Amino acid sequence: MAIDLGMDDYYAEQLPADKLNIIKQLSAEAPTAMIGDGINDAPALAQATIGISLSNASQVAMQSAQIILLNGHLDRLAKALAISTATLQTIKQNLFWAFAYNVVAIPVAAMGFLNPTWGALFMAFSDVVVIGNSIRLKGRRLF
Repeated sequence: MAIDLGMDDYYAEQLPADKLNIIKQLSAEAPTAMIGDGINDAPALAQATIGISLSNASQVAMQSAQIILLNGHLDRLAKALAISTATLQTIKQNLFWAFAYNVVAIPVAAMGFLNPTWGALFMAFSDVVVIGNSIRLKGRRLF
């Protein structure tokens, strides 16, 4: 399966302590991902940069993971990554627009050039822009 996903380095059939040690060593060098579904995978899932579990995994594994793939299909991992990337991009865009609004509006209001009624209206418009940008994520084609 790892070869099908294009992974060059992977470890399988390891003891729980070995899994944890491997994840610790790899995490010191670069971000790591761990896929697991059993109780013995929980410590390594928690230690990894990204812990990935399946919906039919043990409860402890699901609680230790940051991503839970529904229906137990590993092929959904690529879609989860695309959704995560698009969500992070949207968050950055929203922060930019909110910050840009505040950089302009706060000094103008502090100098007394902005009527409080207009300030409230512009603030509501800023919220609409951020919400509208977030809603775009739902209709976005990721694949």
